[in-house]
Amino acid sequence: MVQTLATRLECPQPAPQLPDNVMDMFSLKGKVASITGSSRGIGLAIAEAYAQAGADIAIWYNSSPADDLAREISTKYGVKCKAYKVSLTNFDEISKAVAQQVEDFGTIDIFVANAGVAWQGGALLEQEGDDMWNHVLDLDLNSIYHLSKAVGKIFQKNGKGSYVITSSMSAHIVNIPQLQSGYNAAKAAVLHLAKSLAVEWAGFARVNTVSPGYIGTELTKFADEDLKKVWWSLTPMGREGLPKELVGAYLYLASDASTFTTGTDIKVDGGYTAL
Repeated sequence: MVQTLATRLECPQPAPQLPDNVMDMFSLKGKVASITGSSRGIGLAIAEAYAQAGADIAIWYNSSPADDLAREISTKYGVKCKAYKVSLTNFDEISKAVAQQVEDFGTIDIFVANAGVAWQGGALLEQEGDDMWNHVLDLDLNSIYHLSKAVGKIFQKNGKGSYVITSSMSAHIVNIPQLQSGYNAAKAAVLHLAKSLAVEWAGFARVNTVSPGYIGTELTKFADEDLKKVWWSLTPMGREGLPKELVGAYLYLASDASTFTTGTDIKVDGGYTAL
């Protein structure tokens, strides 16, 4: 008997039954998608795209109430959509929210760990105390660890699932002129965590990341016009991206179009990391 070296799966594993029509491969009808940080920005764009593709949606929010938004998405796209207020730095709340969503929707098929926070403290040696470091690492890395544990158990029980984590081009490069070592470190760790989980979960779920470049969202509002001009000059396409320009990557990774894709990172950065 032949087994995979990393995961001890018997070979060959059965291939999935896929629809004949390529557009049907991208459909999310009958699936439940849960997305953190989805009351605005990139997360909201993902939620709307998944709803358009037919998925029922669980919206996670913290500071931006999303009950009205959930009703709007439900009415507009004809899907079930509910909002959940969760502090991602409260790891007990994470477990309770995931359990509640399974109770409300019956399961979770797709999970997008998208919420994050920017580093605005400057150089590491300029930091007084550990508050900024702990804040960024708790939300951008530690919450992903706890989300992975909660959602991974559901995928393992169901024998299927797609887990997509929002990393960043900052996992691949060192941003300039702003100095943000804590953010860069967190996103690099997330990238390698996802690759590691892709191997660990290969028998029952797929794990991938998307690494956005500079995208016009709340996360980049700290930047003034002069800083943004530097960003544009460093990006071959000469501009920031729109949240909607990311959703194709997220839809691919969530759908049956990517059933042989795991441990992969998709950069959507206007060519920034190509230089």
